[in-house]
Amino acid sequence: MLEVLLSQSVLPWILIAAGVIFLIIEAASPGFFLGVPGTALVVLGVFSFFAYDLLFTTPIGIIVAVVAAVIAVGITIIVYRKISPDRKPSTISKDTIKGKKGLVTAEISPDSISGKVEIDGAVWSAKSTGGIIPAGVYVTVVESRGVHVIVEEVK
Repeated sequence: MLEVLLSQSVLPWILIAAGVIFLIIEAASPGFFLGVPGTALVVLGVFSFFAYDLLFTTPIGIIVAVVAAVIAVGITIIVYRKISPDRKPSTISKDTIKGKKGLVTAEISPDSISGKVEIDGAVWSAKSTGGIIPAGVYVTVVESRGVHVIVEEVK
């Protein structure tokens, strides 16, 4: 059975299939870092179609296979850096939100946290410091308490 799997007609397909499976897993769950070995396996599988005897039966072939895999890994890492976002993800917490401006998306009152305000793309439950603030008005956060903010209308 092992001889069949390692044969010249089967091993290249196994390498390519394993590489494609790794790439699919990487696409479904980015950051799992299976793209690099997936790319290396696909490259080795393609090379083994053309140079099976060289790659898997001689010492120089093993070196060539390793060098090809390292080059594939290097290219994959370069591509990852090019397509990944350059900016760090923003984090909004109750400690960093004081003083930020936002847009009221649902009417805010001083006695309930049923009002909503959008701040930096995140929607927060809100209450006002004074009167009722209608939707569409810009507000500033004066305080945050747990998962809601206390806001006042921008004047």
